[in-house]
Amino acid sequence: MKGEHLGEFEELVLLSVRIMADDASGATVQEVLETDAGRPVSLGAIYAALDRLARKGLVDSELGDPTPKRGGRRKRYYRVTTEGVTQLEGSRRVRDAMWKRASEASRQERATR
Repeated sequence: MKGEHLGEFEELVLLSVRIMADDASGATVQEVLETDAGRPVSLGAIYAALDRLARKGLVDSELGDPTPKRGGRRKRYYRVTTEGVTQLEGSRRVRDAMWKRASEASRQERATR
């Protein structure tokens, strides 16, 4: 049921939006992904993920003020919704629990050698 759960890329995009807080635009999300996750990614892929996250109610957005730098065009800013934070925290809990179990299994395996 991929529609109900976050895919890896969606999770990274959602985390990037959370990291950027009030300055989360497509370009800044791209920057975070390339810098922090070491993942070069196109703006098109980011906007597609942001659109999916918005349809799931995990992000919302608003237009900023027009700027001369963008030829008078307004930049869209994203923020993580309460439901988005809940999803991120749930994903983290699942991953942490699974990593803990994997580490315990590795320790047990080494102990039996």
